Amino acid sequence: MTRGPRPKDNAVRRNAHPFAQALADEAQEGRELPKALGIKTGGAKRFWKTWSTSPQSAGWAETDWAELELTTKLVDALYQGDLKLAGEIRQRVAKWGATVEDRARLRMTLESPEGDPQEAQEVSQAVDMDEELYKLLNGS
Repeated sequence: MTRGPRPKDNAVRRNAHPFAQALADEAQEGRELPKALGIKTGGAKRFWKTWSTSPQSAGWAETDWAELELTTKLVDALYQGDLKLAGEIRQRVAKWGATVEDRARLRMTLESPEGDPQEAQEVSQAVDMDEELYKLLNGS
């Protein structure tokens, strides 16, 4: 004897997520870095270029671009040595789907064309940025 009502013969999944977002894994046109921000470091300039041309930026509203401007200012300060900003930056970029885990949580997928030669160049640039940030955080 079991408790509760008997399950339906053809049960339907009720936890499907109709709002999953599939993004084309290709660079967007992006925007120029506003000169009024006064960005001084190359790391912050690369951060702006990476995010302004990311697949996620295709559907951004003006408020999202304003958030990118604020976050870029924080990244500039981080590269100038204010290491306490790292956690805040990580929280902000997680909302945009910065990592595979973030995109999974946001139900975001990137659909990439096979054999994209630009992908290897972008990975190389990301590794260079990671190495620079690693040196900064370790004080080397």
